Amino acid sequence: MPPLRPEDFTYDEVGATRERPGFCPPGFRPLHVRTRVGEGHDIFRRAAEAVMTWEMHRAMGVGVEATADRAAPSVDVTITLAGLIKAPCRVIWTTEEHRRAGWAYGTLPGHPESGEESFVVDRTGDGTVWLTITAFSRAAKWYAKAGGPATRGLQQAYARRCGTVLRALCDPEPA
Repeated sequence: MPPLRPEDFTYDEVGATRERPGFCPPGFRPLHVRTRVGEGHDIFRRAAEAVMTWEMHRAMGVGVEATADRAAPSVDVTITLAGLIKAPCRVIWTTEEHRRAGWAYGTLPGHPESGEESFVVDRTGDGTVWLTITAFSRAAKWYAKAGGPATRGLQQAYARRCGTVLRALCDPEPA
């Protein structure tokens, strides 16, 4: 796996989603979407595994090519949308704790956006399991810039859909 070198990324604040929660660099747009997934340890373990192994992303119908089966620092991941748009990223950090699991990626050259995004599952003291997606980004490709507010709307919709899909993957009694 390639080393984490800040100069490889398309933005300067590599690791900020972990080191500076809530931080959004000037010129970037923040994103914060929190979705309730369910309750209990079993739901947490299932949700954490689905996030850490790309299962949540694949279940959304996007293409996922990764250099490893599980998220880990320096793993390269390319998300393909609609078979046309390729979004190369590199995992920057991961966490796998008793009540918290997830990872963040940073954008690499060729990604339509520039920035960082984290996907974290946590179980609160009352047992509620949440998926939190936090990001900061700005358009990097001409078509992302041309999309303007529609591009930002798609990012919000994608983050909300992640929560919906993860909740369905963890449902102990699927419909």
